[in-house]
Amino acid sequence: MSNNTSNFTVVLLGSDFNAYGMARSLYEKYGKPVKAYAEKALAPTRYTKIVDLSLIDGFSEDPKWIEEMLKLKQKYSKHSEPVILIGCGDGYAELISKHKDELDDVFICPYVNYELIKKLNSKENFYKECEKFSLPYPKTRIISKSEYESDEDIEQPFGYPVALKPTNSVEWLDIHFEGRKKAFTIKSEAEFKDIVSKIYDNGYTSDLILQDFIPGDDSNMRTLNAYVDKNHKVKMMCLGHPLLEDPSPSSIGNYVAILPEYNEKLYSMVKTFLEEINFTGYANFDMKYDIRDNSFKLFEINLRQGRSSFFVSLNGYNLADWAVQDYAFDSLKDKDTVYANKDKSKYWLWLGVGKEVFKKYAKDNEDKEYAMKLINNHQYGTTFWYNKDRNFKRWMLVTWMKHIYAKNFQKYFTNK
Repeated sequence: MSNNTSNFTVVLLGSDFNAYGMARSLYEKYGKPVKAYAEKALAPTRYTKIVDLSLIDGFSEDPKWIEEMLKLKQKYSKHSEPVILIGCGDGYAELISKHKDELDDVFICPYVNYELIKKLNSKENFYKECEKFSLPYPKTRIISKSEYESDEDIEQPFGYPVALKPTNSVEWLDIHFEGRKKAFTIKSEAEFKDIVSKIYDNGYTSDLILQDFIPGDDSNMRTLNAYVDKNHKVKMMCLGHPLLEDPSPSSIGNYVAILPEYNEKLYSMVKTFLEEINFTGYANFDMKYDIRDNSFKLFEINLRQGRSSFFVSLNGYNLADWAVQDYAFDSLKDKDTVYANKDKSKYWLWLGVGKEVFKKYAKDNEDKEYAMKLINNHQYGTTFWYNKDRNFKRWMLVTWMKHIYAKNFQKYFTNK
């Protein structure tokens, strides 16, 4: 949607699976390529006709980002239709929110204010919000850099294994060392001390989250996507049941197989929270079922749609179109909340890996059996391989990606 004859224009920031999924959702409904800007080209948006990608060196952080956005603002100021700006990643979402006042005379920015986005982007502060609203989350201890630099041993109050992860996901993107992961499952005191040292000695400055490890494999996870309109009312909620996660260190925790699911209790809990904090835009929650007390424990909120969130569109709830309907057509204000996935006969399985990898590594249980039935009935799909955007180069690329995934599972996968 990037010409003046349309009722609206959507501008995406990013070139990853998230960006391609949002572009595909829009192309599926409106039949036009979507303009995107990013610092570098990533595999999902290569050799495509549905994403018109422009690369801008240094576009991932300030001051370069806002300098370039002010130039783009001049360009889009000539558009008479609404121009909706959507960030496809934590960094872009935070930058849009930070500079909202400088951009919103030209761009529609469906994001909460910067104070709230900083609060919720920090897992530490998010857990404080969970306390305030009686939302379940794992038992947690915060570790600071100053505590690490003191002479005192860091107290570890949980039994092993424990989970360890950064509170600041944006800062973590710039931290690199051998053995770096998105999140760690630590099995001994010696490993705990070694990992904490590596994290802080390699430049990380924010706090760390140490958590009681919730037992169980990937099929105990859930992911919930929501859209909250400009009047702070939740208009769509779609729950997913991940059956398999990426095991490679740089991508650990990324879902690669999701079944749709319906859970009225979870929908009600999250809806109340989002409306109470006056949220706006897209939100994505990750959580895990704890068999010890039969509750879902929230891990985090992402203030944007996720890399696997195309499962929402795949199941008939076009994820990108909610912002369009809200801001371009003002059609949501009188609509009831859509609680997705009531009708199990319409379920589609989302895959981020090949069928063979899923069949080999997903835990054998009733959910896997049901997923295999969907595969056999051809009720499954991926973000990347799209029948209206196929060509030989994309086929080669998806074949290579499947090969890499298969190698990574062979190398890194362990039963949890």
